[in-house]
Amino acid sequence: MTDLDDTAPFLDAAALERTDPTAPALDALRLRLADRAEADGALDVGFTTIDSPVGPLLLVATDRGLIRVAYSREDHDTVLGDLARRLGPRILRAPKRLDAAARELDEYFAGRRRSFDLPLDRRLSTGFRDRVQRLLPEIPYGSTRTYREVAETAGSPAATRAVGTACSTNPLPVVIPCHRVLRSDGTLGGYIGGLAAKTTLLELEGRI
Repeated sequence: MTDLDDTAPFLDAAALERTDPTAPALDALRLRLADRAEADGALDVGFTTIDSPVGPLLLVATDRGLIRVAYSREDHDTVLGDLARRLGPRILRAPKRLDAAARELDEYFAGRRRSFDLPLDRRLSTGFRDRVQRLLPEIPYGSTRTYREVAETAGSPAATRAVGTACSTNPLPVVIPCHRVLRSDGTLGGYIGGLAAKTTLLELEGRI
């Protein structure tokens, strides 16, 4: 049973939105509520959005670490709704929780960072998908591998299609670099953010 004190910050936010539509006031209150919820352990999921060369990115974190990076084509509201069902309904915009992730992504897109040093919450992937996704950061910046090569590294040479699925369902694109995996003929293959985004990332890394 949920303690009413746990839900108070979220009810307060909803009440203010109904009575005071002023954007600065709402933004300030949301930040205060996020800080309060964080301090009280009443925040299941915190999120923020950042601008990037591949469009707006939704960044989502739990108290364990970064759990989701989502492109706008995935529909950020849909992503947050799914996470609410899977992780808990107490979700607030909490940019402080995402400060490190936002900073490292900004550095990456500016060409000043080649790998990420962030705590990750990996619970959205299990089994072979998780195994593949854990291997992807081993592909060096500026390099690529084929789906078959990744399957071989994962110990399942015949699982090329499953590697493709692991890449296409990667909950942490960019941070876990599934964009560095190509088809055997050198063509791009698919990408959760779309082929234009995959091309942009590979161009940024000097691969194409």
